[in-house]
Amino acid sequence: MRRLALTFTFLVVPLAAVGCGSSGSDTASSASVPAASSPAASAPADTQAASTSGCQTVQAPAPRKAGGEKKPTQKLDAGKTYTVTVETNCGTFAFKLDVKDSPDTTAAFAGLVKRGYFDNLTFHRIVPGFVIQGGDPKGTGEGGPGFSTVDPPPKNADYKLGVVAMAKTQTEPDGAAGSQFFVVTAQDAQLPPQYALLGNVTKGIDVVKKIGELGNPTDPNGTPTQVVVMKKVTVSP
Repeated sequence: MRRLALTFTFLVVPLAAVGCGSSGSDTASSASVPAASSPAASAPADTQAASTSGCQTVQAPAPRKAGGEKKPTQKLDAGKTYTVTVETNCGTFAFKLDVKDSPDTTAAFAGLVKRGYFDNLTFHRIVPGFVIQGGDPKGTGEGGPGFSTVDPPPKNADYKLGVVAMAKTQTEPDGAAGSQFFVVTAQDAQLPPQYALLGNVTKGIDVVKKIGELGNPTDPNGTPTQVVVMKKVTVSP
């Protein structure tokens, strides 16, 4: 399993590695950005916050089996702009893929998007003022596609508001990635350059911020206070 290994202490808490296990494997470790004190993320909890959150109330989708995905082999054209659009029950946001810094990561991510891999997955980890994390078929922070990529980020990688990056476990190399990703909701997450850069939000940052409020700030695991589902994820061109 892969969980973002981010270790931060409010404002600077180590993100627990996003995802789970190894970059793409379905092992017994979780990927995530280091969070408050624990790298483990719990499954989303459905509460009565829907009436005031501005999000449509939905049921948590059934967990899917992790692993078993073949690594996409189609490369992306560095001369083109690729945009991923994420439709959720809280609204829609979009981000531009960072093909230049992460050619293998973005190609694999786009390939999974085209297969519908992310449809009906949740943001299983929400840490207010830090990140929102999703992309795990299990919905627990412990699942992945069964393969991994490695694109070490540049030394000056900056994880600021709207940056989208890949989660990894603490034992994986810098830039390792599977399917779990996170979107930074802090002005500056103050993370080390260890997480592969996936892209930057170009539309719907207000939606990202709205989702980012659906977590308990005193819960280091980032357990959501309301179910947030990626209803449909697409990539263009």
